[in-house]
Amino acid sequence: MIALDIRKSMIDKEREAVSICKQCELLGMARSTLYYTPSMAKDKDLEIMKELDRLYLEDPTRGTRRMSKELKKNGYQAGRYHVRTLMQIMRMKTVYCRPRTTVIDPAKYKYPYLLRNLKIDRSNQVWSLDISYIPMRRGFMYLVAIMDVYSRYILGWSLSNTMEAEWVVALLRTTVLQHGKPEIINSDQGSQFTSDEYVDYVKSLETVKISMDGKGRAIDNVYIERFWRTIKYDKLYLLELKTGHEVWQACEEFIGYYNYRRGHSSLDDKTPEYVYRSVA
Repeated sequence: MIALDIRKSMIDKEREAVSICKQCELLGMARSTLYYTPSMAKDKDLEIMKELDRLYLEDPTRGTRRMSKELKKNGYQAGRYHVRTLMQIMRMKTVYCRPRTTVIDPAKYKYPYLLRNLKIDRSNQVWSLDISYIPMRRGFMYLVAIMDVYSRYILGWSLSNTMEAEWVVALLRTTVLQHGKPEIINSDQGSQFTSDEYVDYVKSLETVKISMDGKGRAIDNVYIERFWRTIKYDKLYLLELKTGHEVWQACEEFIGYYNYRRGHSSLDDKTPEYVYRSVA
């Protein structure tokens, strides 16, 4: 087998005749591997970021002030402004306990939230798309996943050490090719999802509607947020992940288990894959 670094160098992103997904398949390489390069940070910051990740899953309503206080209680020294910088790197979005009085900038609030009071009763009706921070021993990565909300089935996922819109669109494009088009795609208002590249691609699907969470709302993207908590506490936090390949392998193992073998109480103890296939 040709070395992974050599196979990665053989990918031609500009070649329109053969998609990146197909090139990866022909080279026997997971597409997510293409986007991975080691991501480094100071050891002190990496320790703080791991603790921030745990604190956020425990209580996402903590803002920078409360996070800084909690870190100090746990023996970490990090001022509020440094915490803010790290939370931005980690893509953490503080959830507000009560309605905000701040007026959202209309130029940045691109699309409305379409799921309020919507009865979700079939597969491919609503897809949820989100990105989460994944800590490593000497770095970090980001995991993007697409979930079918009705069945909780993870339709597609990918890893990267950057959060470029191109990476998100590539996964979405592949997922649509594999599973068809949904009626609605819901995401937050992150820059990847308000980018021209992302919006133009979804609009090119013609029948697909764009939905975006309200800023600071706890329940708008609740299903995939629960998935982040599950994969981290049940798998990723139990391992000392050293390389991008180890992260990829751990995610592949858990998502396979989650989709095909783990029964969900909300699905009458059926697996997401069973529910998705039975009505898709």
